[in-house]
Formats: sequence, structure tokens, C-alpha cells
Amino acid sequence: MADIGFIGMGNMGYAMLKGMLSCFDASGIVFTDASQERMENVEKITNVKYVNTNAECAKLAKVIILAVKPQYYESVLQDISNIVKEDDIVISLAPGIRIDYLSSKLEFNPRIVRVMPNTPALVGAGITGVAYQKDRFSSDEEKLIENIFRSIGEMVRVDEALMNAVVCASGSSPAYVYMFIEALADSVVKYGMPRDMAYKFAASSVLGSAKMVLETGEHPGILKDRVCSPGGTTIAGVAALEEYGFRNAVFKATDACYEKNQKLQGE
Repeated sequence: MADIGFIGMGNMGYAMLKGMLSCFDASGIVFTDASQERMENVEKITNVKYVNTNAECAKLAKVIILAVKPQYYESVLQDISNIVKEDDIVISLAPGIRIDYLSSKLEFNPRIVRVMPNTPALVGAGITGVAYQKDRFSSDEEKLIENIFRSIGEMVRVDEALMNAVVCASGSSPAYVYMFIEALADSVVKYGMPRDMAYKFAASSVLGSAKMVLETGEHPGILKDRVCSPGGTTIAGVAALEEYGFRNAVFKATDACYEKNQKLQGE
């Protein structure tokens, strides 16, 4: 018997697993995946044992983490529908998959937690939005859920109605940040900076700026203004970003992400 079972071991499942191993013993976790090669590689790296089927994983675990893409949910839920019981906990990572949909597909009405982590979980720096019906969980179970997601970074309880916004704010946005880091690095490589140095400067600046927002609690606009000396280099760069639609591009990316989430859940 295992405490936790992963169904699916793609990028997000693996990021969570690696992060959780800092707080959870490998012997208390099992996983399965559609790829035999993937299972063998992950077991070799992590010492977490794999099992061959979704049903076997669900039988062995008290907490089942569904870490597959939304298009595979229907078949996975069919595999485990009559296995997970009322006293089990099912944690769903997929965007667009609502708690009521999961409840309708699982025969014995297990407790369901809908979450949206992000890939910085791999280095213990993730943030996860978590939604569940509080009155169905004991304090010990709530503590377990908290321990799982605190082991990979920060956790924030949210109303399920906000989960699409969570996807936009943190689930998908690391990709945009990586694009910004890459573009900023490319822009100074153009002026002769070695590429590895450019990535270090750009990524460290993003990291430090994020820490300033979180640790000072000050509005990002105020922190931005403090860098922008009158008539200086920074305000010239900010003016160029505004001219070429930087802020509007972020709004458009969020709109596209939100709309895609609505389509996934049939809204």
C-alpha cells in the first residue's frame, strides 16, 4: 500500500514528484505512465516504484494524483471509476476539468481536490492554486494536502470559480517568462555579451525582481518607478515597451489562455 499514487508522469507529474521527494519517502509513492520507457527512467532516477496500470495505481494509493492531459481524462476515469472509494482522495491537475465532472465519473464519490501547479515545482519554487470542498476533509487530510503542495513551493486556497484565472496567472505564465528571459538575453548578445552570461543576468534579474514584489509587498508599479530615473535609460526602455504593446500583449495572452480553458470545460 502507498500513500500517494501518480497516474501520468509527464512534465508536470515529474516536476511534482521530484519536488515531493524532498519531504516524502519514495517508498510511500507509486506511479504509472503510458510509456514503459518513461516509467523505467523515472524509477531509475527517483527510486519510486512504478506499476503497469491505472487501476493498479489507484488500488495501491490513498491519494491518487491525476497528472495526465485533459484529453486522456475520460479513459483514465473509466479505468479507476469503480476502484477509488469514498475515503480516497483524488487530486486533479488538469486545466478545465471541474470537480463536478470528476464526481459524475467516479462511482463511489471520493473526495476531489482540483489544483493548478506550475513547472517551477521541479526546483521547489512552484505555486499551486488549490480548490476543494472543505467540509469533506479532516484536518489531517487538509494537512496532507498542504504538505504535498508546500513541498514543491507555495500553496494558495482558491474558490474553484477562479481556477481558470489561476491557470493564466501561474500555470501557463512560466512559458511567457522564459520567452522574456530568452528575448532579453538575445537583445544583449546582439551587443557582444556571451550567451551564458546573458542568460545569467536576465534570469537573475527576473528572480530578484519577483522577490522584491513578494518580500516588500509593494505595488509593482511603485517598484518600477523607483528604477526609472527621470530622463534616464530605464524610462527610455519602458517607453519603448509601451510603444510596441508589451502590456497589451500580456493581456492578449491571458485572454487566449482563459478562452482555451473555457473551451476545455465546455463553457
